[in-house]
Amino acid sequence: MNTTEQSRAGVEVRMEGLRRSYGPVVALDGVDLTVKPGELVALLGPSGCGKTTTLRLLAGLEDADAGSITVGGKDITHLPASRRDMGMVFQAYSLFPHMTVRQNVAFGLRLRRIARQRRDQRAMEMLQLVDLTAQADRYPHQLSGGQQQRVALARALAIEPQVLLLDEPLSALDAKVRAQLRDQIRRIQLEVGITTLFVTHDQEEALAIADRVGVMRDGRIEQLASPTEVYSRPSTPFVAEFVGLTNRLAGTVADGTVTVRGRALPLVDPATRPGPAIALVRPEAVTLAREAGSGPLTGTVIASTFLGATSRVTVDLGDTTILAQIPTADAVAHPAGSRVTLTIRPDPVLVAQDPPA
Repeated sequence: MNTTEQSRAGVEVRMEGLRRSYGPVVALDGVDLTVKPGELVALLGPSGCGKTTTLRLLAGLEDADAGSITVGGKDITHLPASRRDMGMVFQAYSLFPHMTVRQNVAFGLRLRRIARQRRDQRAMEMLQLVDLTAQADRYPHQLSGGQQQRVALARALAIEPQVLLLDEPLSALDAKVRAQLRDQIRRIQLEVGITTLFVTHDQEEALAIADRVGVMRDGRIEQLASPTEVYSRPSTPFVAEFVGLTNRLAGTVADGTVTVRGRALPLVDPATRPGPAIALVRPEAVTLAREAGSGPLTGTVIASTFLGATSRVTVDLGDTTILAQIPTADAVAHPAGSRVTLTIRPDPVLVAQDPPA
């Protein structure tokens, strides 16, 4: 990393009270978000939740109706996009077809009137960073989709931006390339040390590379925490059900626990009010006993989905079905039609007490 990169990397981004409406539709409803210097924060949520709008307001591509944005302690709320010093990578690669890879990467430097020798040198440094020096003199149509996206990333980093913005950059790629490029983006982000906001609807993507994940819903951030905390200790039923698979099991809350099919489970929030509730239980907290017994947790295996080292087994309990994620070696012993008894691990669970109809 050169001295300039070290001095430019790692600024704090702070968004406070951001609001944005499109006519009667509220896209952002008072978003507060601080991205620490050098941190990668992923915004995750369903379509229309406001994650891309948040990124576009930070980029200066749209104006906020209310709220403020500061970068490195400087208020940029009303600055045009051209003066915000952001590097942006979008789902569409947007490479110039008549330019070589090297020329595409150097384009932003040319606009800044950087001397040709320096911009060529910088372009090659960035292509080395993304492992594409051998393709420097090729044209975009001669590259694969993953290679084109790496060129777009190199171009965004070439101008040495204060902040890197990634908007669904991998969604147009196939699964294998997406996983490889995801890891490469994380490696480069850590190497450069640049503050990064990553927008995605892919849970696996967000959980795999982010320092913190912000789960959005209806223009608000419902939870902002580490991937481990978001998954294992979701703050709301929406987060629990959106991030990962969740079994919804009817139960009753009393004395700081929820009783589900005869099994008392601790609560994430012991202060949850007593009464009927839906317990949100992760599939990996459910295991299968080797011998079937009897009772409310005994049922019939109706399907088993192979996931590699683990398998997801669907068990029919008569009045509901439940998913168990277990080692494949154990799942093989319980083919479809087998009678099994389930055990629910006593992990703290979240409950929904007003489930939608």
